[in-house]
Amino acid sequence: MRFRATIEHVDTFAKIVQSVEKLQKRCTIKFAEHEMRIICPGDANEGGIQVWSYIKVSSLFTNYRIQSNSNNEITISLPSEVLLSALRSAAGPSAGQNSSTTVASETEVLMKLIKKGEKSVLSFEISGVTPMGRTITVVQHITVDVMRHADVDRLKEPMCPEPDVHILLPPLAKLRTVVDRLRPLASDGVIFRANHAGELQLAVNTDNARVEVGWGGLTNPAMSAQGGGADDSNDRDLTQMHGVLVSHKCLNKFLNSHVVSTTTIACICENHCVILYVYIGNVADAGGVLTYYIPAKFDDSF
Repeated sequence: MRFRATIEHVDTFAKIVQSVEKLQKRCTIKFAEHEMRIICPGDANEGGIQVWSYIKVSSLFTNYRIQSNSNNEITISLPSEVLLSALRSAAGPSAGQNSSTTVASETEVLMKLIKKGEKSVLSFEISGVTPMGRTITVVQHITVDVMRHADVDRLKEPMCPEPDVHILLPPLAKLRTVVDRLRPLASDGVIFRANHAGELQLAVNTDNARVEVGWGGLTNPAMSAQGGGADDSNDRDLTQMHGVLVSHKCLNKFLNSHVVSTTTIACICENHCVILYVYIGNVADAGGVLTYYIPAKFDDSF
């Protein structure tokens, strides 16, 4: 089993990990010949939110080499917070840092899977030049669990019904501000709903208050339907809302992906779940997509 790669776009990799780091303490990364998948299954998350991501190798890495007896695939489990810390270190100093030992320019980051005694380790070799002109190499190790093939096969992406509506979301940073302000009233959850007329609504209810926030003029993208039938579109009431009640905490965790999002499409399966596709780069030539599944808090009509 061999794996090594040069991380060409460290900052993007760090933002991807930052997007999922709050979901659970450990994440699963599956390396294959042409793609990398970061998975956070719902069984370890409060509220059941899941992430199943697909990232093209070419969008993050160069000199990418992988070899294994499992179709040249290697799947590891590791602490999300530690991985994010290592990538932030590799991405360079934060503003205001001016240390003579800080790797500052023309940084090269080599990531490889190695053995240290009986343990498997994901190693990061960070090489660069300090502001003082000195060449320096920093090595960081993360202990990982290499998953068995049988355990990998048990990881299954959730099955969902055909969505009732698809809608292109406003910028996630702005959406996050609204969701934060709804928090004091959102103990029972947030109603997330949209229609085919480009309208999105977030609503919260309490015994004494009801708050709704809406957006208009959004795009309903054409998405391929599994059933293949789209001839009923002319008979559809475009203004009919389709929604789902979701946990405020889960929605807020998803919105951490604002750091990497360029385009986000929400697919609402009424009273079942909301599926959110966060594209890395433009949709037409995206370097990858993070797919979030947020289940309904409970089945109810509103």
